[in-house]
Amino acid sequence: MSTIGVIGGGASGFFSAISAKQHFPQSKVIIFERSSKFLAKVKISGGGRCNVANACFDNRILAAHYPRGENYLRKAFEQFNAQSTVDWFESRGVKLKTYSDNCIFPQSNNSQTIIDCFMQEVINKGIELKSNFHVKHIELKGEGFSISNDEETFYLDRLIVTTGGQPKSSGLKWLEHLGIAMIDPVPSLFTFNMPNDPIRELMGNVVEKTIVRVEGSKLTGRGPLLITHWGMSGPAILQLSAWGARELASRNYQFTILVNWLNEMKEEDLRIELSNALKKEPLKMLTTYNPFPITLRLWHFLLNRAAIPVELRWKDLSGKNLNRLINTLINDRYQVEGKTTFKEEFVTAGGISLKDIDFKTMQCRNKKGLFFAGELLDIDGITGGFNFQAAWTTGFIAGRHVGH
Repeated sequence: MSTIGVIGGGASGFFSAISAKQHFPQSKVIIFERSSKFLAKVKISGGGRCNVANACFDNRILAAHYPRGENYLRKAFEQFNAQSTVDWFESRGVKLKTYSDNCIFPQSNNSQTIIDCFMQEVINKGIELKSNFHVKHIELKGEGFSISNDEETFYLDRLIVTTGGQPKSSGLKWLEHLGIAMIDPVPSLFTFNMPNDPIRELMGNVVEKTIVRVEGSKLTGRGPLLITHWGMSGPAILQLSAWGARELASRNYQFTILVNWLNEMKEEDLRIELSNALKKEPLKMLTTYNPFPITLRLWHFLLNRAAIPVELRWKDLSGKNLNRLINTLINDRYQVEGKTTFKEEFVTAGGISLKDIDFKTMQCRNKKGLFFAGELLDIDGITGGFNFQAAWTTGFIAGRHVGH
């Protein structure tokens, strides 16, 4: 009986192990986790709700949501995609719900539902769990492997490594001796810090539709923007952080963004909107009549930012005041001075070079019997369930082929 080892007790680790046991039921499968808790990142993901997938059922469009890994994943999704994920969970009794932004969560809105599902699968399939096992060494032993910590050694016929994204390149050094090419990791999903900007006083304000650009680049983010006590967050910002991960790191996270608070609104259209507001409520104070889909607090902030006198009425809005207001609404400049990553939920760009992996099997091209899955690979998606989808897909494929 062959023994299959999975290093890493997270999302891709469990999915790899379950797939391996499903496809090779005669094999012994063991999951090794360095900490005392399995599926810790699943537990806290999505604010404890666990965004398991995205309702994007066209493989080509699905793959386009990955700043790194798109071309490789397009083929991988032919084996396991978003529909496969939905079918997998629902066939195991997990009811799912799709929200208006296409994000798919368990109907319970509780990540424990997903954890319970995995744990039940592990019990049903007889997969062994070994916690507090920090792998220090991997050695090639004939056609197999030995892995060891400071106390124990295990001999394995096949090995799947799913240790997740590493915030620093030092986290990859234990694999270097296997001759695998590594891409230096940098944070991929992070929020923008604006330590000296008064907009932070509006923390909690959300604008549902915005466009945010990084000045001097082609980087653009679209969607909701959340003002926080340290700066800006929300899907529009996180999109920018993902697509610009390497460029923004090269700028040492010092750059300028331009915010269009009115989404796709262009200058000529905005002039018409403001003219209509003037005709509708000419005698009202600008501060009391807000014709745009932003909060009154933000409207007041932007009026002040545009240096519009508080006593001005709509009928008096013209000339320089009008031009300043237009520029502030659709081309608002902010200086970013640093980032904040989600410490427990961090996502990285970088890891195992995809050129070294056969995506039909997830096997390392130059080390037979060694497979990789999950965020340890140089794959990362934007927010919305895409990173979990990559974990399920690569884990499923690794498990499907690990016994051959």
